[in-house]
Amino acid sequence: MMEKILMKKLDFNFTPGTTLRGKWQGHTYRIVKKLGEGACGVVYLCKRNGHTYALKVGTDSSRLMLEVNMLKKFSKVQGVKLGPSFVDVDDWVSSRRLTYPFYVMEYVQGQSLPSFLQGKSKDWIALTAVQLLSDLEHLHAAGYAFGDLKTENLLMSSSRVRWIDVGGVTAFDRAIKEFTEFYDRGYWGYGSRRSDAQYDLFAVSMIMLEMVYPKRFIKGKDPHKTLQHKLALAQMPDFCKKVINSCWQGKYQSANEMKKGFEKGLMKRQTKPSRVSRATAKKSSSERSDWGEWIAISILVTMFYGLSWL
Repeated sequence: MMEKILMKKLDFNFTPGTTLRGKWQGHTYRIVKKLGEGACGVVYLCKRNGHTYALKVGTDSSRLMLEVNMLKKFSKVQGVKLGPSFVDVDDWVSSRRLTYPFYVMEYVQGQSLPSFLQGKSKDWIALTAVQLLSDLEHLHAAGYAFGDLKTENLLMSSSRVRWIDVGGVTAFDRAIKEFTEFYDRGYWGYGSRRSDAQYDLFAVSMIMLEMVYPKRFIKGKDPHKTLQHKLALAQMPDFCKKVINSCWQGKYQSANEMKKGFEKGLMKRQTKPSRVSRATAKKSSSERSDWGEWIAISILVTMFYGLSWL
């Protein structure tokens, strides 16, 4: 409903080629195409001086400024780049002399998680979870939860998970300001909508389930039973199911604890190819491809496993 209300308030529709000039900074941006829309704004791909950016324009200046502050705060937390880099913030005046706030940020180019994982072994689901949890560690250490953590707010860029929307980031112990039911623990009866680390951990588990169940399912009459049934039938390694189930039982208090659960499972599976004979390894090109993938997984797991102890 919020999105419908927003679209009624906006008296413009930027088409490709439209130029937008900031009232205060005077920077001009040329619209390339629309990227998406949400509860408080519309995001466009734009260009300025040969550089490509993402531009978000809306009607609520205070709401957009909160997002700008988050981008500035988390552009580099504890030496780690989390969300997109902040570029510019300004107002735009329409032909009807109505003023709309907008901000410009880094355009993260990449693939959606489902597209990236297509054709890869199911162990990559755990690897992407490890990456995501590594970043969440830093965010949580700063006292914030991502909040509206979902596949639409993530991209795989250069084999690295990147956040592309920080609008739902909420300080700990406050009510989650944005959420999507499928990833929300409150919807499934696994806790409140109060911001804490475990709220994000539950969302990570649901992102993993979505990778094997592309069509989101509803909770039904017994939400817990529905999730347990879906998890039991999910086509993913058993160690992933064990970690997810432990998450639902509240056994993990931090992103680091959940990450270690995945790392240990991946490290154990990493040794399996060493028991395969040379003759077996040469049976088919597909098997050789799998072996190459295992090497890549081994390198990544070793890297992340080492980082977790720094």
